[in-house]
Amino acid sequence: MNSAPATQVKAPKAKSRKRTRFGKSFRKNWELYLLISPVIAYFIIFDYLPMYGVQIAFKNFMAAKGIWASDWIGLDHFVRFFKSFYFEQIIFNTISISLYQLAIGFPFPLLLALLINEVGSQKFKRFTQTVTYAPHFLSTVVMVGLIMIFLSPQNGIINHLIDFFGGQRISFMIESEWFKSIYVFSGVWQGMGWSSIIYLAALAGIDPTLHEAARVDGASRLRRIWHINLPGILPTVVILLILNVGQVMSVGFEKIYLMQNDLNIESSEVISTYVYKQGIIGAQYSFSAAVGLFNSVINLVLLVTVNRIAKKVNETSLW
Repeated sequence: MNSAPATQVKAPKAKSRKRTRFGKSFRKNWELYLLISPVIAYFIIFDYLPMYGVQIAFKNFMAAKGIWASDWIGLDHFVRFFKSFYFEQIIFNTISISLYQLAIGFPFPLLLALLINEVGSQKFKRFTQTVTYAPHFLSTVVMVGLIMIFLSPQNGIINHLIDFFGGQRISFMIESEWFKSIYVFSGVWQGMGWSSIIYLAALAGIDPTLHEAARVDGASRLRRIWHINLPGILPTVVILLILNVGQVMSVGFEKIYLMQNDLNIESSEVISTYVYKQGIIGAQYSFSAAVGLFNSVINLVLLVTVNRIAKKVNETSLW
């Protein structure tokens, strides 16, 4: 008979204890809370508060009426997207480019970090790091411009080499079958060095006495990499893999849009470019919001699923 009141009494006590612990933590570490407050404010203002606008995905948004007064139409925009002629092509392009990028782009920074970590000369190591980091700082416009210059059928260095060895010149930018490879490998070249920084930081945290003991036991350099370095940075690798899988449906917009043309659009049209064309150019704000929301929900599901699998398999996860 008295179980319900006892439960009600325990709940306020638990809440009060949590408030007390948070208060003590805040007073003890107020400098850290102050330091992180601009970051929290940024996410609240620019990421969470604008979420109220997501409701236009379920409305027939009219700018004159505003968000709240626009007519509610439910899931009509989602149904329209699922039944559209371009749905299968857009989803296939988005997923295939993302998985291609994940399969090729994810291992390269790890491999580069392992190689740089094994370099004995500090001067050569710094030179290699500088050379591999530099492409990251090129703007997307400059990067796409370089791609077009290098792959030009008339004056591009790649076609000059193909012609030199007796091959047939290729119009890379207008042949749709080349688009995905150009996008992925140019991205690997540009981001490989920058992405390797976090692996190098993780490798620097490995206890050097482990390598000394392995040398004494006669372990080769390859054995030490396999049995010491890789297990030492495995948690970092798993976390980055989870984050990358959580963005499978979010292929970057700017680079694809700049590389896109009427002849390669069959393999280059992805969700982000489709949303831009329908929402900004076509002024179909509700429809594009619905497509973007669908994209975000799929990413969220993938992130949670992969995180749970990683936690069970490797006991490493984001939360």
